[in-house]
Amino acid sequence: MRHCIDCCIQLFPEDTHKQQVACQGGPHHSHQVCPTCKGENKILFRVDSRQMNLLAVLEVRTEGNENWGGFLRFKKGKRCSLVFGLIIMTLVMASYLLSGAHQELLISSPFHYGGFPSNPSLMDSENPSDMKEHHYQPSINNISYVKDYPSIKLIIDSIAARIEFTTRQLPDLQDLKRQELHMFSVIPHKFLPNSKSPCWYEEFSGRNTTDPYLTNSYVLYSKRFRSTFDALRKVFWGHLSHVHGKHFRLRCLPHFYIIGQPKCGTTDLYDRLRLHPEVKFSAIKEPHWWTRKRFGIVRLRDGLRDRYPVEDYLDLFDLAAHQIHQGLQAASAEEQSKMNKIIIGEASASTMWDNNAWTFFYDNSTDGEPPFLTQDFIHAFQPEAKLIVMLRDPVERLYSDYLYFASSNKSADDFHEKVTEALQLFESCMLDYSLRACVYNNTLNNAMPVRLQVGLYAVYLLDWLTVFKKEQFLILRLEDHASNVKYTMHRVFHFLNLGPLSEKQEALMTKSPASNTRRPEDRSLGPMWPVTQKILQDFYGPFNTRLAQVLDDEAFAWKTT
Repeated sequence: MRHCIDCCIQLFPEDTHKQQVACQGGPHHSHQVCPTCKGENKILFRVDSRQMNLLAVLEVRTEGNENWGGFLRFKKGKRCSLVFGLIIMTLVMASYLLSGAHQELLISSPFHYGGFPSNPSLMDSENPSDMKEHHYQPSINNISYVKDYPSIKLIIDSIAARIEFTTRQLPDLQDLKRQELHMFSVIPHKFLPNSKSPCWYEEFSGRNTTDPYLTNSYVLYSKRFRSTFDALRKVFWGHLSHVHGKHFRLRCLPHFYIIGQPKCGTTDLYDRLRLHPEVKFSAIKEPHWWTRKRFGIVRLRDGLRDRYPVEDYLDLFDLAAHQIHQGLQAASAEEQSKMNKIIIGEASASTMWDNNAWTFFYDNSTDGEPPFLTQDFIHAFQPEAKLIVMLRDPVERLYSDYLYFASSNKSADDFHEKVTEALQLFESCMLDYSLRACVYNNTLNNAMPVRLQVGLYAVYLLDWLTVFKKEQFLILRLEDHASNVKYTMHRVFHFLNLGPLSEKQEALMTKSPASNTRRPEDRSLGPMWPVTQKILQDFYGPFNTRLAQVLDDEAFAWKTT
């Protein structure tokens, strides 16, 4: 029995769920005519909004269960037509796939990435004082993206409708102790009264030939820290206190923390602040101990290593502890006064937001919300700690973050597509879980191709404010810091109760070039597309509004940056 199958296929991006197929012939099919081809035998593709009839006639006859035999019985001319047509169709599809211009050829996703036909905005580096006006011709992709903004806006509206800033339930102190028994056994509840930083003396049971840093994980896992510890090792024994045949070392925690956020100028603030003679930072700029290393995380994608004990973290403050110890043991009141003014700082930009490890170590019985956060443990030991936060427009922060961490194929187009994908994933989570559960969701955070969640400042700050008082925070904007470094640094000095600087010291601190600015090769990529900027402004808008309300400062809404 012989059947004739003639098909017309039309794929339109605007109607991807309505694929039109009309087949003529067949044992149980009534005769239908495709409204598009009007009875003609065609294979139509819509490419760049134009119909293309790639094969004028493609007729395939099958007889019984004939496979290649039926093909071989074609007349030579028909075989050539079929092969030639398939080659043409394959080449066209391949060229569109490779060029990235496949929106019209393939069945489209619900999101066509788009842009607004307006001038690109100024691009901020980590130091906005570097900002220069760039003039770029909008690409074809950017212009074609504009029609898809309404689709993405639906996702953003869906997310916004589910935003609810709820107050978290605080854990009990005994619950915290059960989670970190060793930490609570090492760090005391009270500190030395004549030291500005939280310090205490701890007995050292080793001998003068003992290497105090032999098992320190920071030394074992990173070669670049070894020289720092070599210097500490040489002077270690000379900074011990010897009483009744026992040896004691001074241990200290930071007096203040620069807790965030990444790509917001924390490195520049750190580099300037450490020039103050009364400020001593950890031996490593960003230990990431509270958020990562105490869980054994170096890179989460690489899995877990041995957990870094709290002693390894305390070792990082030995250089400052040596100077404080010198002041405590000084004979003269002048020397004591000088050394007792020293305060210790730590500047891990992950401290404010990164709680990704909680799912591996804590009970997940709280509807997806972490039962313990980093600030709970810091507050348990240092309820009077001072906290400095540097923020910037989250839209520009995300683009800077992308340029810094992306390894290849960086472009405004790629950034746009990653933003859209991240928004889809975030919405999927918000459909089933609370805002806090999604923000701290490790699986979601690892799946998103850009760190969208880091810019949700209001969520993190509100959670920190559940345990620390507002007066313990100094919240700065990178935009203000870049425009007036001197004013920002004076605010920091006042907040930390630091002494005044000489004119020479202040000039060195405030006039030095900005640190960790955007790399030249990244600057050449230009700004994000205007549509991407608009999408992110819409997404971050409700969070910025809430942040401005909490801080009682409209500048943190970033309506104009």
